[in-house]
Amino acid sequence: MVETRSRSASRARVAIASVSGVPGASNVSWLRVDAFIAAKFEIDAMLEHLAALSSEHFETSPDEIHWGHVGTLNHYRDKLREITDMVFREGEHAE
Repeated sequence: MVETRSRSASRARVAIASVSGVPGASNVSWLRVDAFIAAKFEIDAMLEHLAALSSEHFETSPDEIHWGHVGTLNHYRDKLREITDMVFREGEHAE
């Protein structure tokens, strides 16, 4: 995964340099892009992990589900809704 991050960061640097027309984009710009890419990779990993857990029904079977599971899942849903509302400017974040 580290190699993929490095390759993606390098491609992003080349893209920024070519868009800006400056072959040696400043280190500050590169650090900003590296930080952005690192955050994006972390989000992607969390989403992938969450999707995998969801496909396994959050490691529960129908015979095991109790109201505590329902409450926990509702809590997860509420947190995800808060994030998606911010990202997509919906709910309380609607303009």
